[in-house]
Amino acid sequence: MVSWNLLSIALAIGVVSVQAAPLETRSISQDLFNKFNLFEQYAAAAYCANNNNSPGNKVTCPPGNCPLVEASNTVTSLEFQNSLLTDVTGFVAIDSTHSLIVVSFRGSNSIRNFLADADFPLVTTDICAGCSADQGFWTSWVEARSGVLAAVEAAASAHPSYQVVVTGHSLGGAIADFAAAELRKAGYNAALYTFGSPRIAPAPLSDYITNNPGAGNYRVTHYDDPVPRLPPLLLGFVHISPEYWITTGNEVPVTPGVIEVLTGDVNLSGNTGEPPGLDLDAHSWYFGNISACGNFEIYRE
Repeated sequence: MVSWNLLSIALAIGVVSVQAAPLETRSISQDLFNKFNLFEQYAAAAYCANNNNSPGNKVTCPPGNCPLVEASNTVTSLEFQNSLLTDVTGFVAIDSTHSLIVVSFRGSNSIRNFLADADFPLVTTDICAGCSADQGFWTSWVEARSGVLAAVEAAASAHPSYQVVVTGHSLGGAIADFAAAELRKAGYNAALYTFGSPRIAPAPLSDYITNNPGAGNYRVTHYDDPVPRLPPLLLGFVHISPEYWITTGNEVPVTPGVIEVLTGDVNLSGNTGEPPGLDLDAHSWYFGNISACGNFEIYRE
C-alpha cells in the first residue's frame, strides 16, 4: 500500500502514449480460480502479526479472512519481521493438506514499508545480466533473502514432492516477484501468485521473470486498484505477464467469469488502461478483504 500523496504525484506523471493490446478474455478453470482464492488468503495471512513472530505454529487469521488456510494442516518453518531497513515481513509455511511450501510476504504496514514503496530509483540486481529494479522493493527482498532461501531449502529437502509457491499483496507481491525469480534460478519450479502488485522493474528484469515462469506467473489485479499502475510507465517500469484482471467492483463476489486474462508487459486493456484514480478500497478488496489484519489507516493520511 502507498500513501494518497505518493499516488497523486505518481499517477499524475504516469501517462504515456502506449497502444492498447487486444483483449484476451478467456474463462479461467475452476481449479485455477480455487488456487487464486487459496493463495490470496495466504497473502492475507502475512498481515497478521501472529504469523510473523512465532515459527512452528499453525497459520491463522484472527479477522477470519483466511478460512481455506485455517482449514489446512499448516506449520510455519520461518517467520520474519522488523528488518533494519525495510521491515520486510512474512513467513514460510508447510501445507501438508495441499502438499505445498508457501512463501508469503506482507504488504505495507509500517513507516519503513512506506519508505520502501517510495524508493523508486533503480538499482542493479544479480537476478539476470543487465537487470535493474526498484531500489526499495529490491532492498526489501535482499533483507529477507538468506533466511527465506534457507527455509525453502530445508522444507524442500524434507518434502521433495511439495510444490513451492510464492505469494504476496501490494509491496508483498513486489517482493514475491524477486523471491520467485531467485528460487527458480536455484532450481525450484516455483509458482508465483501476486495480488495488487506494483511494477518492480524495467523490461529486462520483468520480461526475464515472464519468460522464466517456473510453475506459472499469476499476477492478479482488481478494477480501479491504483497500486498496479505504480511506479509510473514514464519511469520505464513495466509489468510481469500475464495479468488476471478482476473486473468487478469492491465487495462484489468474484467468479471465474469476471476475470480477464491479458498478456504483455504493457497492456492497456486491463488495470493499466483504467483512468487514474485513488480508490485504495479497491486495493484492499481481492477475493476478500486481503489486508484485514493490516494497519491500513496510516496510508489514507
